[in-house]
Amino acid sequence: MIIVDAHEDIAYNALCYGRDYRRSALETRRLESDPAVVARRGSATIGLPDALLGRVALVFSTIFVAPDDGKENQPWSNFTYKTPQQAYKLGTDQLDYYNRIADESDKIRLVKTNADLDAVLKTWEDGKTVADHQQGLVVLMENADPILEPRQFEEWYERGVRIVGPAWAGTRYAGGTGHPGPLTKLGYELLNVMSDFKAILDLSHLAEQACLQALDHYDGIIIASHTNPKSFRNTDRHFSDAVIRQLAEHDGVMGIVLYNRFLSDEWTSGDPKSNIPLSRVADAVDYVCQMTGSAAHVGIGSDFDGGFGQESIPEDLDTVTDLMKIGDALTARGYSPADVEAVMGGNMIRKLRQALPTS
Repeated sequence: MIIVDAHEDIAYNALCYGRDYRRSALETRRLESDPAVVARRGSATIGLPDALLGRVALVFSTIFVAPDDGKENQPWSNFTYKTPQQAYKLGTDQLDYYNRIADESDKIRLVKTNADLDAVLKTWEDGKTVADHQQGLVVLMENADPILEPRQFEEWYERGVRIVGPAWAGTRYAGGTGHPGPLTKLGYELLNVMSDFKAILDLSHLAEQACLQALDHYDGIIIASHTNPKSFRNTDRHFSDAVIRQLAEHDGVMGIVLYNRFLSDEWTSGDPKSNIPLSRVADAVDYVCQMTGSAAHVGIGSDFDGGFGQESIPEDLDTVTDLMKIGDALTARGYSPADVEAVMGGNMIRKLRQALPTS
């Protein structure tokens, strides 16, 4: 079995905090010795060596930018923008980072086509060793403000962006987390351009009104890379049962976020991580399966190191190496091997197969 993690902020961590993805999470922790800095961003959980050891074959790797809201105490506060041009610069810097590490490491391949996907998966076939394994990075734009105008998406697609989430907070394209509202005129135009390129639409962070409009309007492939059921965390960041059902009707897949604060209304920063057992993740997966009637519409979108660290993820999880334990938890609940493989990676691979060009 291999794992697909549908959401990791790899380039953001590299450019904002100097966390070289090619080193292990434990090495990053050793280098980050300032308690004040660690308290702000959390102890590292991602790194290529950990991912390969944990059979994480594919990662949806983000281009993430945050609007400048005047706050100085957020983990991303020194990585913000005030204008679309500033967002564009931050976004292109992150895309350049992904190209650079792929050029410099034979263990990383950017996945832009089904041929790229096949090449990565081939390195994980039976009989291959750890020395053979390669990780594929699929570039996901989280917050579409780096796209200067809808037609300019063509440039991003040609450079490798295959998934776009129009919102984070509110953007020029849509209402988002903490900023309720609809798709804007630009938002509808962007969806039309994305559809022309068969890009994947990521519903995560969209305000519910915008999310429902996108589900009604977009005729392409849809996922939610990192979103939990609202019954686990009752905020506008997560999906109501109605949205989950509509996502499934579009054959979409949602990735469960492995952040304790998104798995419980009671857990807050500073609480013991042991207050959220690993079984809570299995509960969230099972909730989606029961809601939609199958295991075909849920996966994993860890959001590891996305503004939180090892201290804020469920008990028994330390780094991405441990993601396989989620599969074990599902097996213990009676999920079939086929359903476990679908949740851990197969569902997201199915969406990639449908969207990526042949070569």
